[in-house]
Amino acid sequence: MITLECLDTSISERPSSSPVVYRSDNQDNTIALRLRAAGSSFFWAMQFLPYQRREAMYALYAFCREVDDIAGSHAPYSLKDVLLSDWRSEIALLYAGCPQHSVTRALSEAVHLCGLECNDFLAIIDGMETDVRTDLQAPSLTELDLYCERVAVAVGRLSVRIFGEETLAGERVAAELGRALQLTNILRDLVEDAGRHRLYLPRELLNAHGIFATTPRWVLAQRALPDVCRDVAKLAEGHYAAAAEAIAACPRHRMRPAAVMLGIYRALLRELLARGWRQLDEPVRLPAWRKLALLFRHGITGR
Repeated sequence: MITLECLDTSISERPSSSPVVYRSDNQDNTIALRLRAAGSSFFWAMQFLPYQRREAMYALYAFCREVDDIAGSHAPYSLKDVLLSDWRSEIALLYAGCPQHSVTRALSEAVHLCGLECNDFLAIIDGMETDVRTDLQAPSLTELDLYCERVAVAVGRLSVRIFGEETLAGERVAAELGRALQLTNILRDLVEDAGRHRLYLPRELLNAHGIFATTPRWVLAQRALPDVCRDVAKLAEGHYAAAAEAIAACPRHRMRPAAVMLGIYRALLRELLARGWRQLDEPVRLPAWRKLALLFRHGITGR
């Protein structure tokens, strides 16, 4: 699951699972319309960007949706491998100056405008291949960090470049906020991931609380699960704090979208902590008024 792809569903909404088609026509931007219809946090956060950079973020979102939809589909693993390999080829064509897919054609302008790195797109595909080729179940902390690096931090690096921040502080925002968001996603999506035979909770933390099996649904039924989840939440909170420090070192006007997403996701993490991990089927939502308050607070201050 890619962090950027999850940003528009950070509270409870989930857009249709049908592939997103990016269109550059100002009057019919499919992505923008879908995000707005979903009441998307991502959509509103991106409104703080200038037009060209906002369009670049929509194109990045479309790419993330495309590869995530492949990894999350019910297609045979062999077909998923082929489709992801096709995306590697398409990224190569993008950087050769002759993209063929509507999404990479939309990304072409963003690559030149923002200096987006080819390796970051390939890292995202690497992360999706991890999901396709191995049903991750209780990875080590090192393996989990590599997964976060691919599906979250790589997205963050592309995002902060689109925001216009190419400093070391911007790189730190990507590294810290990407990990924080991904860990929050993991805690939020335990049941959904278990339905896909995946368990992203790190092995060391499970073992520390006496859980040595890795079968997802069995683990979710263990009495010690809340202790494990609270430990993961502490890791996420540490990354949120570090991300907030890094954002404070960047120009306010460039970091507004990042500050909005940090504020909303951090609030979501705290709601998860308040609910606990006994009733995993109980959805965690932020009321609309609170999302709006967080949007204005962090969007205006950039902090």
